[in-house]
Amino acid sequence: MARGWESKSVEAQQEQAAEKTTLRPRLTLEEQEQQRQREGILLSRKRLVEQLSSAQNPRYQKLLKDALRELDERLASIPSTILGK
Repeated sequence: MARGWESKSVEAQQEQAAEKTTLRPRLTLEEQEQQRQREGILLSRKRLVEQLSSAQNPRYQKLLKDALRELDERLASIPSTILGK
């Protein structure tokens, strides 16, 4: 009986995956590169926020805040057409 539920679950997951791939519009090479840049910046930003939450040295905190500000500026420079995708 458990096997029947498992196979239905797998089938449903495969259908959902197929739907997701067909609903997503294709991105140009430039859009793909911009999306990769955005994701990389967001990962770096997340890491900096975590470091800032545990930093105790005021000079190091300032350094991290400056780096966050720079990343936010870089994020703002990425065309907004990519942000929704």
